[in-house]
Amino acid sequence: MSNQSNSKNADVDLEHLELQVEELIRTLTQLRNENVTLRSRQEDLMTERASLIDKTEQAKSRLEAMISRLKSLENKQ
Repeated sequence: MSNQSNSKNADVDLEHLELQVEELIRTLTQLRNENVTLRSRQEDLMTERASLIDKTEQAKSRLEAMISRLKSLENKQ
């Protein structure tokens, strides 16, 4: 009877371990998918940031040029 009890305990332990492994696999899959999504979002944000930096620099250059033209007009008067 002791062997039968040990066998049942081993079966329960094995089933519990199997459930834990299945849960780990689900979690791993979910985290991998989330990681792919986050990396894609990061890439999009980095591209957007580079574009915004470029636009800011262009606006800065145009503004500096306008200020220079205004100063030169002011000096002519």
